[in-house]
Amino acid sequence: MLQNKVILGSEEWCAFPELGIPTIKARVDSGAKTSAMHALNIAPFIKNDANWVKFDINPIQNNIKTVIHCEAPLVDKRIVKSSSGFREHRYVIQTSLKIGDTKWPIEMTLTNRDSMGFRMLLGREAMSGRVLVDPEQKYLLGQPTAESLKELYQNSEKAKTGLRIGLLASNPELYSNKRIMEAGEMRGHEMHFLNIKECYMKLDAKKPEIHYRGGTILNEFDAIIPRIRPSITFYGCALTRQFEALKVFVLNSSTAITQSRDKLYSLQLLLNSGIDIPTTGFANSPLDTDNLIKMVGGSPLIVKLLEGTQGKGVVLAETKKAAESVINAFKSLNANILVQEFIKEANGKDIRCFVIDGKVVAAIQREAMPGEFRANIHLGGTASVIKVTAEEKKIAIKAAKAMDLKVAGVDIIRSSKGPLLLEVNSSPGLEGIEGATNKDVAGEMIRAIEKNFKL
Repeated sequence: MLQNKVILGSEEWCAFPELGIPTIKARVDSGAKTSAMHALNIAPFIKNDANWVKFDINPIQNNIKTVIHCEAPLVDKRIVKSSSGFREHRYVIQTSLKIGDTKWPIEMTLTNRDSMGFRMLLGREAMSGRVLVDPEQKYLLGQPTAESLKELYQNSEKAKTGLRIGLLASNPELYSNKRIMEAGEMRGHEMHFLNIKECYMKLDAKKPEIHYRGGTILNEFDAIIPRIRPSITFYGCALTRQFEALKVFVLNSSTAITQSRDKLYSLQLLLNSGIDIPTTGFANSPLDTDNLIKMVGGSPLIVKLLEGTQGKGVVLAETKKAAESVINAFKSLNANILVQEFIKEANGKDIRCFVIDGKVVAAIQREAMPGEFRANIHLGGTASVIKVTAEEKKIAIKAAKAMDLKVAGVDIIRSSKGPLLLEVNSSPGLEGIEGATNKDVAGEMIRAIEKNFKL
């Protein structure tokens, strides 16, 4: 039996005839269960009533100009945990692997391996019963020269001349992040998802750098789209500042994101720009509670945690006694709070205007669930298309400009005094607004980047 097995080193060159890949360097890793191939622009489709997937690959490491368009039968979609502990959903395909003179069918997952040293990882499931590995050896079955590689790939398509754009975020499976990646790829750009927690920085006056898992240096980007969760604002903005130091275009600046996350400071900036908000109070001492309640017109009123997001940390106090209890409870925790006038006539509804590059590209009305006053989609609120007034558009655009945000979700409430601004969000979600309006909001974000580069 041993003489029938192929002996491989820790690195080998192999081929995938059915995918049109004449040769690709693989890491032979018996410690990995599943095989994986580098893939971009992954998209499932139906072929002859069967599930297939198409994708692009740059088969030569550090060469993004050579691209092969591939398609293969889709076997599965499963969660795979990488060696760094990162979990992601991956498509699984079946195709034929050719190593030396031997060929057999294997399954492998598709993922972006730009940060890895190899475009291909050969795992033990694909080798079981067919291969012996000598980890001290390399290229036991031969190695192509630079000239032969060039000849093998001379007829392959050259990659589109788009921008290299990084999406700086935390969750690649989030609807908003997937749509932004998809929109950029559809417009011919090279998109990379950069997990904030897997980036680290080199602070240097002459040669500042940003490194990614595995030591890859992220200094060759044209643009970065920051999508920073509130819980990691400090580190996410530090990374964004580092990209700015490298002269990379960022869709929202670190300064704009930082000030938008400070609810008190952002309200002060908005008021300085002449934008009306519900009457709001802020105090640091429980001794001021009584006057604080009177200041905003008495109960009912809203109490907000300065650090709250997506409607969390927002409480409606319907009586003066309830208001005093809530305020004093928050104060006993040393929490910073705002006390705000309750706009009863809004009836649990607000308007979300999505502003990109100084224009309102989409707008929805959000309505709270019965018995709830917060209209956030994350809390079960519903979204519907609404025609915003010229005044509401003007407020939304003015608010985004006051916060210096190129991309902003501006929340407005209709009151008996006219439209009032509630909040400006620097990383607004796309699912609710795209689902309700059927507008390509993600595509508008990419267009804003293209406009900066005059594409």
